[in-house]
Amino acid sequence: MLESVRFAGGTAASELLIAVAMLRELNATGRRKVFDEAPAGFVPAKWRGYLDQARKTGSSTAYRHYWELCVLLGLRDGLRSGDVFVPGSRRYADPAAYLLTAEQWGPQRVEFCRLVGKPADPGRALAEVVDELHAAVAELEAVLDDGDGPVRVDEAGELVISPLTAEDVPDEAKALKAELTEMLPFAPIVSLLIELDKRTGCLDCFTHAGGKQSRTPELKRNLIAVLLAYSTNLGLTRMAEACGISYDILAWTSEWYVREETLRAANLALIDYHQRLPLTSVFGAGTLSSSDGQRFPTRGKSITARALSRYFANEGLSTYTHVTDQHATCGTKIIVATKREAHYVLDEILGNATDLPITEHATDTHGVTLVNFGLFDLLGMQLSPRIRDLGRITLYRPGARAETEARFPHTGSLMTRKANLDLIDEHWDDLLRLAGSLKFGHATASLLVGKLSASGRQNTLAAALKEYGALRRTIYAAKYLADPDYRRKIARQLNKGESLHALRRDLLYAHEGMIRARQLEDQTEQAWCLTLATNAVIAWTTEYYGLAVEQMRRAGRRIDDEVLAHISPAHGENINFFGAIEVDIDAELAALGPTGYRPLRVRDTLF
Repeated sequence: MLESVRFAGGTAASELLIAVAMLRELNATGRRKVFDEAPAGFVPAKWRGYLDQARKTGSSTAYRHYWELCVLLGLRDGLRSGDVFVPGSRRYADPAAYLLTAEQWGPQRVEFCRLVGKPADPGRALAEVVDELHAAVAELEAVLDDGDGPVRVDEAGELVISPLTAEDVPDEAKALKAELTEMLPFAPIVSLLIELDKRTGCLDCFTHAGGKQSRTPELKRNLIAVLLAYSTNLGLTRMAEACGISYDILAWTSEWYVREETLRAANLALIDYHQRLPLTSVFGAGTLSSSDGQRFPTRGKSITARALSRYFANEGLSTYTHVTDQHATCGTKIIVATKREAHYVLDEILGNATDLPITEHATDTHGVTLVNFGLFDLLGMQLSPRIRDLGRITLYRPGARAETEARFPHTGSLMTRKANLDLIDEHWDDLLRLAGSLKFGHATASLLVGKLSASGRQNTLAAALKEYGALRRTIYAAKYLADPDYRRKIARQLNKGESLHALRRDLLYAHEGMIRARQLEDQTEQAWCLTLATNAVIAWTTEYYGLAVEQMRRAGRRIDDEVLAHISPAHGENINFFGAIEVDIDAELAALGPTGYRPLRVRDTLF
């Protein structure tokens, strides 16, 4: 690898690059002893003791082994952070290539600042941030001043955060959900897709990969069978046996029509339809979303599979999904289970093609980094995570300790670190250019976030972004701790994501929910098929809930929207995922009747 690949980098990596060149020469010449002038300044302190010990013992062989390992580890970390790059590579290119050039950025600066609501002047921007921080800390100060609330400072000066009590779901909401469930018709999962295609045309989004325009009458039947084969994990062979369509036809349909592009378009049609349903706005405004990883075991060797004993008996992978506050899944991505989820938080938000105006995003602790806090704000959005051990994070102050503690007697002592405002001021335009490169689609968020998160202190742009992110995290923590209703709002949104995880597990029932596809492309397509089936269940249940509520209200029953907001459509009690699968589109459409809907089940009373 060292012989075949050439590396480059900035001044911060100069010693490491010299060491790489020396290691390449050692390998080429067969020399065993490291050159006397070989640099070691790039070696981290935790590894330096091995080199020192080998030098003291005079063992050139041991020193060679330790020095070579340190060079390779340094090269790996340099490639991850971007301090070292490979000319001509796409993934490991010069980090500057991921950003808009100065010539490209100049004409777009004003438009970007207008879109995200950020001033181009660093002095004004920092003044606004400091004012916002002082306002948020003042709210927390008022809470801490009470001294005996759920958020308080103990005698040792430590921040104590009592866990929120479970949200009190009204008994009326529980009873209403049971009534609605009894009124909804029973339907197999096949019928849902047929019925929703009639109203959304989602199956028309599956176009031929070769551009073929003609479509046979059986195409939709075959598409439904393929989508269910993947979303239920039956596979094409078992599906052919279950539905009576030959394996060859299903395989041909899958090859030419089912791919990520068409699956995304079909999901978009379902989400847009769901958004227009009357009951959907009761669940949420569509401005809040959340993301979380869901792990599935795998069978066979795969480039994305990893051993993780906490979750898998052997190996598995993660699907990282984005969910709106209206229960729709707007993004799905296959990631390696051992990778940091925080790198992928922004991908589906920036690539959001729905009409939902996402302005705030919730995650758990795995989706949180200082880089993400900074980038979300620079992109005009709010990152609102639920952070484990929030009381132990470092809070930043903009000024001197004495001044901060005098202004905020309770909170000031908790703000133990001073933010480097000068560094942010110096690189403010570069920070805007970085965010603009993501906003205008010049770079992939996961790639940049991963490199910036891995960058060391020598990367001044990454350091400035982390300083800015630390300020934004402090502001968020103060607001989050001061407002219990806000904390419940975030917890409620994350719970919506968990309920959709449970629905996806119910859908992916065959072969014990074990992913058998080995290639990333095939795994991605199966994940999007599962998302399509999940969104179909959500849209169908929401629509029929709305019809049942409308019938109740016509009969004189009073049903408040506040009660309906506690009812989730993420369940499959009225849907049959199992049994024989018969795809008869004409018969299913005929069963809908003149209204275009299945008749609701009749109850003895609606009161």
